[in-house]
Amino acid sequence: MAGDLERTVLDFYQVNTPYPTEWPAEKNNASDESDEDDTKKKINRRKSRYQALERAVGNRGSVIPGSENSGSGVGNLVQRDEPDPLGTTESVVKSLKQLGLPLQDDARLRNRFLLSSTTFSPALFLSQMHANADTRSLIDGLDVLSKSIDQKSASLKVLVESNFERFVRAKATIDNVYREMKYRGADPTPPRARGHSRHASRNSFRSGSGGAGITAPSTPVTEARKKNALVKESEYGVMGIKAPLLDVSAKAEDVWGPALGGREKEEHLKTVALSLDGYKEYVEASAAIADSIKRKDYEALVEEYTKARRFADEAKQLVKEIGSDQPDDSQVYRILLAGRMWHDVEEQIQALKRDVWRRLISPHNIAKSDTTPGQQGDQHMELINLLLELGVVDNPVWVWLLSRYDYLKSKIQSTAERSKVEIEILRRRLANAEKPSPQTIASHMRTLGRQSAESKTATFDTVDIVELWETMVVFMSNLLSPQGIMGEVVEFWQTVQGFVEGTAQRALPVGYNGESKVHHRLSPQGTTDLQKGAVELVSMLRESVLMFFAGPPPEDISLLFSPLPQTPTTPNPASISGNLTPRDPRFNLDPNNIPPPSPRKGEAWEKFAFWPPWSNSISGVHYLSKILALVGSGSSDMASVAPVQGDASEVERLKTLVNIARERCVTALCAAWNRDAENIKYVEDWNRSPDRKDVTKMPSSFAAFEGTLLGGMQKILYISEAMAKAGAENIVVPPPTKLLQMVRSQYVTTLYKALSGMVENAERPLKKTDDDWTIDPDGYVASNAPSTTRASTLGGGTINAGDRNVRMLLTLSNLQALRSEVVPGLNTQFENAFSVKLTDETKTIRDVLGQIDARLFQSYTRPSIENMRKIIRAGVAAADWVPPSGEKPHEVRPYVYEALLSLVLVHTQVSTTASSLTSQVLSYLLEQSSRELLDAFKTRPKYNLEALMQATLDVEFVAQTLSHYTTDRASELQSQIYQELDGRTDNEARARLQSELPEMRAVLKRLREASKSEFACFRKPKRAAGPGPTGSGPERRDTGGSIGSVGSGAGSTNGNGSILSTQFGAAI
Repeated sequence: MAGDLERTVLDFYQVNTPYPTEWPAEKNNASDESDEDDTKKKINRRKSRYQALERAVGNRGSVIPGSENSGSGVGNLVQRDEPDPLGTTESVVKSLKQLGLPLQDDARLRNRFLLSSTTFSPALFLSQMHANADTRSLIDGLDVLSKSIDQKSASLKVLVESNFERFVRAKATIDNVYREMKYRGADPTPPRARGHSRHASRNSFRSGSGGAGITAPSTPVTEARKKNALVKESEYGVMGIKAPLLDVSAKAEDVWGPALGGREKEEHLKTVALSLDGYKEYVEASAAIADSIKRKDYEALVEEYTKARRFADEAKQLVKEIGSDQPDDSQVYRILLAGRMWHDVEEQIQALKRDVWRRLISPHNIAKSDTTPGQQGDQHMELINLLLELGVVDNPVWVWLLSRYDYLKSKIQSTAERSKVEIEILRRRLANAEKPSPQTIASHMRTLGRQSAESKTATFDTVDIVELWETMVVFMSNLLSPQGIMGEVVEFWQTVQGFVEGTAQRALPVGYNGESKVHHRLSPQGTTDLQKGAVELVSMLRESVLMFFAGPPPEDISLLFSPLPQTPTTPNPASISGNLTPRDPRFNLDPNNIPPPSPRKGEAWEKFAFWPPWSNSISGVHYLSKILALVGSGSSDMASVAPVQGDASEVERLKTLVNIARERCVTALCAAWNRDAENIKYVEDWNRSPDRKDVTKMPSSFAAFEGTLLGGMQKILYISEAMAKAGAENIVVPPPTKLLQMVRSQYVTTLYKALSGMVENAERPLKKTDDDWTIDPDGYVASNAPSTTRASTLGGGTINAGDRNVRMLLTLSNLQALRSEVVPGLNTQFENAFSVKLTDETKTIRDVLGQIDARLFQSYTRPSIENMRKIIRAGVAAADWVPPSGEKPHEVRPYVYEALLSLVLVHTQVSTTASSLTSQVLSYLLEQSSRELLDAFKTRPKYNLEALMQATLDVEFVAQTLSHYTTDRASELQSQIYQELDGRTDNEARARLQSELPEMRAVLKRLREASKSEFACFRKPKRAAGPGPTGSGPERRDTGGSIGSVGSGAGSTNGNGSILSTQFGAAI
């Protein structure tokens, strides 16, 4: 009894010993887990949204003591222990444990020893349980087993006998149902004829009706019965209910499917979530990389990609470690998850790499855009860094440098060709337009005398010509300025040099595990190719500029009809501002109506592609100095590129470029300078200068014109604005002597032509019709036609531009200003600008100015001299000129008053027109009047006392009246007159004249007082300071019009004079 109790306790608590010292391990692994699982399931059921759909299914415990549950949780009749069927012991498990076979822990093995189990093994049971039993004990056991079987058989027999009738009824019912369903309710055998029975009447109706319903051959079988028949055609009776069941199933699926499916999905997602918690970084790697790409957060992208690569490498290493062994579930899951993650990540990274490569070699990345300065250089480095971080096969540095080279090469070619065609289009339109009139050219040159050139660039020339000049400057700036292509080429080489020297790679990343470090160095062959590429880019720039200056104007302009290349327009530039594009309506050309080539008219500019047709020298010198400054500085920058420095031939070609461009510019400019010098005469508008009232604006305009040309020519010859560049002295060499001599000769020639034009303006004959002077934009110049003569008054008096004498006086005054101020200043400017001495040229210019001045002076004074000659000769030759014999002369003859009055008119004209010439003109006319008196007195062979006294009065009256304008030459002529008179008289007359001198002095004084008001203009002006009356101008000679020295005295006599002249001069 105690043994049974102990076994019961052990079985209940499922332990091996009644006094355990520690908690059984199987309790932790089996029962606890099952309890925990049950607890979790209960908790999950409590938390499930579908708890209302669950049905409570109670687990029925076994009614047999000691029974246990199977692995599927379904109860069975197998006990944990049972007595020996042979009757030897009460516990099979305990007996086997004592024999050394523990069955407590192995249910499967225990079941093979238990008779109630389906896996009971008699042979194993006997070999282990009764291994030592003898025959007798086995026979006894057989008897016990037989009795047990008989006892159980009797129990089964009683059970069958007590339920036999119930079994028979159930069997009959099943047979009837089967027959009914199989034969559609009809008996397959015909009914047998029954004998007469007293019960026939009782069953007649039932039998009749039933037999008629079954055996009637004419009664059709209904469709419902056919469906319920247990035949193959009706699917053995289920056809009738199959369709309704399918409908119900579909409706149930519609109603409960989402709920049940959702629950399954919930359970599945919970399982997946629990599984992915341990591999969260694997799952989030792809999404994190996609988000970084979308936000362009490349730092986070590189970090996430490095993490993903590490996960992939760990998975690869795990596969290598497993080798041929069978991986467990967690390892398989990890490998598959890493592979899926790496596949997604690699697809995104490859797409990003393709986009980065495209951006790296894209012209939009290469060209200088409108971004903030300093960001452009970092843009390509950022892309290169990203590619190196991600890891690439090709070297991104090398690829970017090659794409940069190709881009610059294409940009140089397209910019140069297209710009040249656009310039040629504008040239052709100007060349086919009407030639500007001289007055239009003069209006632009006249502006120089009004304000500085820098403040009025728009008035240099016509709008179209200035626009073409600006286009050329923009073209040169696009090619050669630091902000243009030249700057990009220099920047390109600086970048190449940084990579070649290794300074640019210091900040480059090495990539994952240093895989990108191999791309930090350029190969020797790559370095050589890049050096050659830099030289080639410089050569292309040089050739483009050289052809623009040295080549003829392009004839083929079909390039303008081709589409514009998809490259950025440079120019901001200035991209560059000012670039001409096909959107410009001027270049919307009709292919069937192309502007014709420039007509060949023999103009100097026809052979120069860089010179706008009909452009003047002022705009030319202004813009060519800018263009050559760009050429000089650009050539210096090109020569600063290291590969070019090492190529002596290329450096020499750069020098040649500068020299040829300079020579062509000087040649074209000299031609325009010469043409403008011929037209500068039209600058004369016969308006007084606001600074000097005795000259017009012509001297200042001429000085401004020549000064501008000399200053600009100095910039062109020496290209001084480019000398600030380092190394420019090796490229921009001093101009050759040939060019300096060309400019020197042109300077002298333009001076001569300009002076000739001034004289032409003054001497132009009057016309009854309107001449050139009637066309004046300012309205100040009077027409030469007498009927339309107008005067211009500008502060300093009235100018009658229609009067030839007035024009000549103003021109003489202008020439005097040129001789004394303008030309010497220009000569000094020339010598300082070009570091030469104009010794011979100065003498030549002085001679030319003297000749022109003398010719014009003679032209002005000749009518007055002719008039005085007629008056004096007629008066001296008159019959009543000699007083009657014995009558002393008390008056000068009328011809003297007439001659002096003509000089009064001249004085009035000169003093009101050009006051600085008054002394020169009247001194010269005094000399000529003295000469005419001398010649007239020579016509008389002999002079008596009366004639001698009359001649003396006439001569002295003129001399004293014009004493303010007396010169050495006039005094000399007066001495000669006295000598001539002395030689034509006798001694008696000489002696008598001595006694008459006091009376003659009184007469002369009286005559002077009487004519004081008439000849007041000849008096010396009362001024506190200023030049003397005869010291304000050069002395005029009548021998060829040469220029003498300024006279310094009046009334002097010749030392070789006669006694008469000496005595009379002293007395007077």
